[in-house]
Amino acid sequence: MTETTVIANGTVVTAEGEFEGDVLIEGETISAVGKVAAPDGATVVDASGCFVLPGLIDNHTHLSMPFMGTMSSDDYDTGTQAAAAGGVTCLVDFAIQQHPDDLQSTLDEWQGRADGAAHVDYGFHMAITNASEPVIEEMGAMSEAGVCSFKLFMAYKGALMVRDDELALCMERARDLDALTMVHAENGDIIDLLVKRALARGDTSAIHHALTRPEWVEAEATGRAARIAESTGATLFVVHVTCAAAAAEIEAAQERGVRVTGETCFQYLVNDIDDLRRPGVEGCRYICSPPLRDASNHEPLWDYVKRGVLESISTDHCPFNYEQKSRGLEDFSLVPNGLALIQHRLPKLWDDGVNAGRITRPELIARTSTTIAQRFGLHRKGAVMPGKDADIVVLDPDAPRDYGRQNSFMNVDYDLYEGETATASVRHTFSRGTLVYDRGQILTEPGHGRFVRRSLRPEPVASR
Repeated sequence: MTETTVIANGTVVTAEGEFEGDVLIEGETISAVGKVAAPDGATVVDASGCFVLPGLIDNHTHLSMPFMGTMSSDDYDTGTQAAAAGGVTCLVDFAIQQHPDDLQSTLDEWQGRADGAAHVDYGFHMAITNASEPVIEEMGAMSEAGVCSFKLFMAYKGALMVRDDELALCMERARDLDALTMVHAENGDIIDLLVKRALARGDTSAIHHALTRPEWVEAEATGRAARIAESTGATLFVVHVTCAAAAAEIEAAQERGVRVTGETCFQYLVNDIDDLRRPGVEGCRYICSPPLRDASNHEPLWDYVKRGVLESISTDHCPFNYEQKSRGLEDFSLVPNGLALIQHRLPKLWDDGVNAGRITRPELIARTSTTIAQRFGLHRKGAVMPGKDADIVVLDPDAPRDYGRQNSFMNVDYDLYEGETATASVRHTFSRGTLVYDRGQILTEPGHGRFVRRSLRPEPVASR
């Protein structure tokens, strides 16, 4: 028998606007939105005084990611519990190429980690670190398997970084496959030079991670990637834009007619370079790439977000615990890069974005759900409307919740926002009609979340 649920009496927020109404869920699908009479036997969830949102999508996460001799501390069980607690009902994680001439083994490895473990739905991007001829050819098989976005690193020399010719070849292949090319845009050669010079001087503390990755190396790589995309006719998505100079390169390319857009992450809107000046391991906790920037970038970035030059806000969730971060106390270049953030995006953007008057509620939904679904081929996600997956978040604007380990589902032994309090909190998170998170509790078993096949082709494939 199909389970029926009515989320009643809330304010439904969409990317286009908001209205008082109800949401009827039948099985895994939204079947009606508006004034809904609860069918006999339906479960009624009273959302009075709350906002009813489409489930957030996080298109930039790194769960169980091998990196710098260690592995990110959230797996697909703990990471997706934290996602659900933060109102995220779907994520797209990065599978990082592990073998020089093969992508399928990497996809198999990441699917093996996620299958039977996730609490919310998930897909994959494929990160290419060696664009050999067999790999370029195999991009077609990846696209057919529902992995239709390919990431290239322009940084991490000697590990993940690709050359410009590899980047161009991948862009051409992605163009022909109706797939998306994504780039981590930093000039890895210049960074390598600056890091070596800093360490030779004895500049080893966390702040020098940022000082050896200045804004201009990100802006230069962003402009270079946009020019390559322009020459190949590819569609380009620049991940984790941190500064106004890089965003300006995207806007300039857009004005030339280049099919390029990008995202920022909420930490670049609310944190700044001074966090890296904290003593000892406290500063190391904030090491990520590209690094946190001077606070003067905050308002320009908010403006690029509001105007849609940066069309989405993700997290780049890549958590490492104290022991892992402590590896670089005497050498910042040994600190695994990444922050623990997946649970905190919605409350942080609510307070620093909506309540601060920088973005509206519909703009928040556009930048964290609807536009992401459209950009990445998640055809059944990203909107509260009939026929879509019943991925729904009920947000209570009058239920403060403390940040901190006591309320965190992330598998990391600190919280970057310990001691702060969010003014709003997630009350319920539904994934395909199933209540995953309910007022501080995870209700599902690992394996509720499913792999989502994605396609950017004009005629979308089945969502699963």
